[in-house]
Amino acid sequence: AGHVCVLKDAFDFESPSEIANLILAENCEAALALHLYRGGRLLQGHRIPFGIIFGGTDVNEDANQGEKNTVMGRVLEEARFAVAFTESMKEMAQAQWKARQISLAVTRAVPVQPHAKGKIYVQSQGIATTPNAAFNWNTFLQRSEINHSADNLHIFLLICGLRQVKDPLYLVDAFSEWHQEEPSVYLVIAGPEVDPVFTREVKAKVRRAAGVRLIGEMPQEDLHAVVKNCFAVVNSSVSEGMSAAILEAMDLGVPVLARNIPGNAAVVKHEVTGLLFSNPQEFVHLAKRLLSEPALEKEIVVNGREYVRMYHSWQVERDTYQQLIRKLEGSTED
Repeated sequence: AGHVCVLKDAFDFESPSEIANLILAENCEAALALHLYRGGRLLQGHRIPFGIIFGGTDVNEDANQGEKNTVMGRVLEEARFAVAFTESMKEMAQAQWKARQISLAVTRAVPVQPHAKGKIYVQSQGIATTPNAAFNWNTFLQRSEINHSADNLHIFLLICGLRQVKDPLYLVDAFSEWHQEEPSVYLVIAGPEVDPVFTREVKAKVRRAAGVRLIGEMPQEDLHAVVKNCFAVVNSSVSEGMSAAILEAMDLGVPVLARNIPGNAAVVKHEVTGLLFSNPQEFVHLAKRLLSEPALEKEIVVNGREYVRMYHSWQVERDTYQQLIRKLEGSTED
């Protein structure tokens, strides 16, 4: 749309003054923050218009912490718009910060406008996958120390940053037990080391677990190639906004097994676009079903692909953001 965009990681900034320097250096006229707390709080008070996109943990987790809730309420007040990935996320945000406004109104004894009302738009994530055609699957298996001569090898891929909310160890014991019965199944955990302390715990646990492998962060095109080659993609998060990994797997024609939490249940319809599990034993039961019922696997893959095509178009997402960015042009009265 002709805008010049500067993309920065919120974790690279320790204070709003560093953002002020960036705004000056890059001559920024507007901003868009992903995550109401981690990104949004850095943009307060800089006198440039901004919008925010809820990440998931901001509404599901951080909103339950008093101080963070207060900060996020102020950010939402200052933002010109907010984007939620789902209707349920929008409703949660509205309920959360409407309640805060009511309590503020009582303490101030003056009427105030609920600052989430009329400001939150729903736009699901657009999905586009680009698997690396030159990716060597056998080399990947060798590097991951997986015996790729095993008959009917089945790789279950868990894609996540290593942090507690993603709960990458949730399935490890049950999966390891299953691998000892069925040596052709492996669980591969792939993603960046986000939390250093937790990463050490994950590495120590995986080292002792038969049939479980941990690989680091990799370029997106290579990761998409791994997804395309694996048997199924797994999500075991405690909390999720909208998992791009799940949607990318659907787009690439790979079945999905996801933990039954609101963020996942919003995109995975059980036995239609994927399979939902509520505990590690149920995961193993459903994974075995998927291995033994090719018709179920085929149906899930066809439905998942169609769902992404219908509801997660990157063209629609692009058009929505182009329209929203217009709200950041000019003064508040425009």
